[in-house]
Amino acid sequence: MSKLSRKQVPWIKRKSSFIALRRPTKERTASQSAKKKERSVDQVLRCRHEIKYLITESKAHSITQFVRSHLPLDRYSEIQPDKAYPISSLYLDSPSLQLCRESLDSQKNRFKLRIRSYSDDPDYPHFFEIKRRVNRIIIKDRAKIKHHNISDLLSRGSLPFQDYSKDADILKQFWLYMNSIHAGPVIKVHYNRRAYEDDSHNRVRITFDRDVAFKTVNTVDLSLDGRDWHRYIDGVILEIKFTGCYPAWVERMIRCFDLRQRSISKYAKAVKKSCLLMFCAPVLPEKRY
Repeated sequence: MSKLSRKQVPWIKRKSSFIALRRPTKERTASQSAKKKERSVDQVLRCRHEIKYLITESKAHSITQFVRSHLPLDRYSEIQPDKAYPISSLYLDSPSLQLCRESLDSQKNRFKLRIRSYSDDPDYPHFFEIKRRVNRIIIKDRAKIKHHNISDLLSRGSLPFQDYSKDADILKQFWLYMNSIHAGPVIKVHYNRRAYEDDSHNRVRITFDRDVAFKTVNTVDLSLDGRDWHRYIDGVILEIKFTGCYPAWVERMIRCFDLRQRSISKYAKAVKKSCLLMFCAPVLPEKRY
């Protein structure tokens, strides 16, 4: 395993700043091992570093060939005919776009509220997500919820929580955050994702997001399809997600393809574009951002 390169990732100064996941020292039973592995995977997904790059399609093709020799497709990409699955995220924000402004101002401690969908099938669940940044660490809590319960949670904060015992605390927290800033639907973002990952204790996940588009909304519209989508990001968004340290081959990839890290918020960029097109208010002052 390799330390992160300060040249490539200037915000990481020392290994002690990492959040490390350690392999269990003893395996008592197969059942215990499986449970520990599941908890480890959940923790990696929940608390991690993220590095983002905006690359051309030709470079994305070359990087994909490199990644494939080290990581398999994730289980969702694997089952798709074109090895990519659709994602639609409905972002909620205050009337003054507080969360967007905090993102554009690069505040170290901030959060986003969104409802993520992967299918228009009404029997397929949606996911309420709270994505927080604490200094340089990303913490994401997500809760699965059935389509017919969404309006009750958003409007009244009421749910048959006995049906959501595993995720009840996250759903309650989402509702409290939402009401603390009087948040409502603002923007929907849609894209197609191809993802590669391993399932080791030091999990690495690499994703390629294409065809990024947005539409402004003021209702709880969770559909993936429909009209009035606006493309607003040219190229492919490459993300590397990890905890602790990543393998040496990832550092070689960054150097080989001369990747330059940059801040890319799909939500904030969509709001800026929407305001420029006069689709939303209040207008964000261009001189600030």
